[in-house]
Amino acid sequence: MATKVTLPLLGQTMEEGTIIKWFKKEGERVEKEEPLLEVMTDKANMEVESPESGVLLKIVAQEDETVPVKGLIAILGEPGEDISALLAEAGAAGEAPAAPAEAPAEEKKVAEPPAPAAAAAAPAGGRVAASPRARRLAEEHGIDLAQLAPGSGPEGRIIEKDVLRAIESGAAAAPAAPAATPLAAKVAEERGVDLAAVRGSGPGGKIRREDVEAAAAPAAVPLAPRVPLGGVIPFAGLRKAVADNLEKSARAVIPVTLTMGVDMTEATRMREQLKLVYEKKHGVKLSFTDIVIKAVARAIEDYPIMNSSLEGDQIRIHDGVHVCVAVAVPDGLLAPVVRDANLKPLWAISAEVRDMAERGRSGRLGPSELSGGTFTVTNLGAYGVEHFNAIINPPQCAILAVCAIQKKPVVVEGDRIEVRPMMNICLTFDHRIVDGAPAAEFLAHVKNLLENPYLFLG
Repeated sequence: MATKVTLPLLGQTMEEGTIIKWFKKEGERVEKEEPLLEVMTDKANMEVESPESGVLLKIVAQEDETVPVKGLIAILGEPGEDISALLAEAGAAGEAPAAPAEAPAEEKKVAEPPAPAAAAAAPAGGRVAASPRARRLAEEHGIDLAQLAPGSGPEGRIIEKDVLRAIESGAAAAPAAPAATPLAAKVAEERGVDLAAVRGSGPGGKIRREDVEAAAAPAAVPLAPRVPLGGVIPFAGLRKAVADNLEKSARAVIPVTLTMGVDMTEATRMREQLKLVYEKKHGVKLSFTDIVIKAVARAIEDYPIMNSSLEGDQIRIHDGVHVCVAVAVPDGLLAPVVRDANLKPLWAISAEVRDMAERGRSGRLGPSELSGGTFTVTNLGAYGVEHFNAIINPPQCAILAVCAIQKKPVVVEGDRIEVRPMMNICLTFDHRIVDGAPAAEFLAHVKNLLENPYLFLG
C-alpha cells in the first residue's frame, strides 16, 4: 500500500520548511531511514529520512518549494500502484503521476527480502538500522554500527542505549584505534581528500566526518552577501525566519538594556595560562566567549529568575541552564545551545561551542541543538563594537551582549591610573518578567565573576 511522506516537525518553532534537495528521483528505490531529502527550516538545513522502504512514486513538493509542517511532499509505494486517490486528497489531482520506471536488475536484486536473521540489522543496500541519535553518537566515537547489530530497539534496531553500552565497555570500539572513523574514510574517498593532511578533532586525534568536510570545503563564504549596487536579495529562507523571530520579539517583549564595564585583566591572564593546557590536553582553543558563557551560567545559579520564560499567566523558571550562543552564518543567525552549561567544565564548553559553530555555518546542526535554550550570549567584540542592544530570543527573558576588549586608562586602588583591558557587557531583559534592580544585581555578579574568574573554574 502506498505511503504518504509528509514534512516532519524538525523544531519546536517550525511552521514550514523549504525543500532544498531530493536525494532520490521518481522511480528510484529508497530504504527506511535512508536520507531522502534536505529541508531548510527556521533554524538550519537538515536531512529528512524516509519513513518507509519503497519506490519513490511521486515527488509532490519540488526543490525550492515551501511546504507547511505535515504537508504532503512525496508518495512511496511499489511500481504500478495507483496513487491518484492520494494525490486528489492532497489537492493535486490534476497532476498525473509519472509512470514508475522499470527497476534495473541491480535494483531488483537490492529490493529482494533479506535473510530473516539480518532483516532489521542490515536492510537492503547494506545500511544498518539505527536511530539518528545512535548513528550520530557512534560516528563521534568511531564505532562500527554493524558490530552492535542486532540492537535492543524494535525489530533489532540499534538505539542510543546500545551505543552508550558499547562506549562504556569499550568492546565496540574499532580495533587499534584507527586514525579515522569509517564514515570519515568514506567521505575522504568520495571527495578525494588525503587523510594524512587532515587534523582530527576526535578522541586521540581521530579524524571525524566534519574534519574531512572542513578540509574539502572551499574558502569561507563572506557573511555579508556580495550584491552589486541596484541588486536584489530574496527575502526568504533563513533570512526571513530570523526576521520573523525578531519581529515576534519586538511585538511581545518590553526590553530594557543595562551596561557595565568589566576589567578583563584576570580573565586575560587566566586564558593565557589555560590556553596551551587546554589545546594540548583537550584539543580546544579557549576563547573569551567561552569564559563569558561559564560566568553567565554560574551567575544564573544565584539569580534563577534570569533563566525563565513567561507562559500565559505564570513565569516558569527552567531547571536546566541551557545557554544559546549566537553564530553568524551567510544568510542569517543561528543560536546553538550549550546544555547544562553551569555543570560543564570550561574546556568542555569551549569544545562544544567550536563544534556547533563550525557545523552551524555548514548547515549540519540538528533541531535538538537549536532548541530549548534558556538564556543567550552574543559577542560582536571581534568587530570592535563597544556597545549594542541585543534582541531577546523569545521565549527567553534575557540576552547578554559582549563587546570588544580595549585597553583603557582606569583609576585603581590608591587613585593610581593604569591601563587595563576593559570590556562592556550589555544585559537586555524583558521588564515584564524581571525588574531593574535584580537585573542590575545579576549583571554585577557576572562582572564580579569575570574579574575573578578562578571562582567558577571546575
